[in-house]
Amino acid sequence: MRKHSRQNTMTAEETSRIDIYLLGATLILLALGLVMVASASISVADQKTGQPFYYLFRQGAYVGLGLICAFIASTFPVYFWQEHGSKLLIMGVVLLVMVLIPGIGHKVNGSIRWIGLGLFNLQPSELVKLFVVIYLPGYLMRHSKEVQTSLSGLIKPMLILLLICALLLLEPDFGAAAVILMTGLGVMFMGGVRLWQFSLFMTGILIVLAGLALSSPYRVDRLTSFMNPWADPFNSGFQLTQALIAFGRGDFAGVGLGDSMQKLFYLPEAHTDFLFAIMAEELGFMSTLFVIGLFVLIVWRSFRIGQLAEQQEKIFSAFLAYGIGLWLGIQAFVNIGVNMGMLPTKGLTLPLMSYGGSSIVVTCVAIAILLRIHFELHTSGARRRKSKQQTSTWGWAS
Repeated sequence: MRKHSRQNTMTAEETSRIDIYLLGATLILLALGLVMVASASISVADQKTGQPFYYLFRQGAYVGLGLICAFIASTFPVYFWQEHGSKLLIMGVVLLVMVLIPGIGHKVNGSIRWIGLGLFNLQPSELVKLFVVIYLPGYLMRHSKEVQTSLSGLIKPMLILLLICALLLLEPDFGAAAVILMTGLGVMFMGGVRLWQFSLFMTGILIVLAGLALSSPYRVDRLTSFMNPWADPFNSGFQLTQALIAFGRGDFAGVGLGDSMQKLFYLPEAHTDFLFAIMAEELGFMSTLFVIGLFVLIVWRSFRIGQLAEQQEKIFSAFLAYGIGLWLGIQAFVNIGVNMGMLPTKGLTLPLMSYGGSSIVVTCVAIAILLRIHFELHTSGARRRKSKQQTSTWGWAS
């Protein structure tokens, strides 16, 4: 009797079919992002459009669209993504090619990364991040033995990723290429690739990336300014020095919401790539720890969901959850690292917070897929427990 009671004593997390920790962290980041976009963009929006809350209204619309798309995505069973992973990746590659076609691609700040769709611009690289994360688990399922025993099992998907990265570098978008490549390598490593094969391939990739970084003058400038931004604080090191000033002014408790000086045309892209620095200035060091903690929670929940899926032998769901966790964790780490002067400037948004429609919508869909995986795992788990209880009852009655 006591044994039966222990089997049915479960935590709230285990009994709930909705991951409240993942959902809660996501909603808090979205809400905090809206507040910070409003604060960081008010001056530049007033100058450019005459409407101080122009970017806030647009970001609010993006968040609303993202939540709608997330709800729709959550209604699709996981096997839908498993069946259509290859098709989605092909569509993503086609979109990356379309961006480079004159007249279709939309140029902003010297980079051609968007396709104009009237009311908003679509950034295909954001979609491709999700499509890669969906495609790789399907590949691992179909070729698990080859991946674990042969070098060709690693090289085949990596060639596809290298093609995608090459298209991204033509835009150019070095940051997105790096995130996709690191995420793909992480998923393949977790899929059972042998350590020596992974190390060999990683060495080759690092050599190629170093060559690409040194082949372009503006990338060299970013690398050198990152190492010592104060050597040229009014040119190549301007953006980073202004971000560091924002962190210094914020100190422990911040200067107060809305009271940032750096957003007053000192720090470029304050509401997009450097939103974290403005938050640090206005809300202080504690706010940065809070946001980092929320991203750690999202990554942890992603890996926990993946672990539960592996325990139920749902391999596609497991690696899809791992992939989403890796992608969001890597991108958040890079953005925060850039803001704090720990990494070279990459031009990557902070997931769920920075201004940008494509990023917000795609990230919301990714979170919805995680929630769907969690829902299916706990639904099937509840069914198994019920079946075991019925079997035990029938066995006792007989």
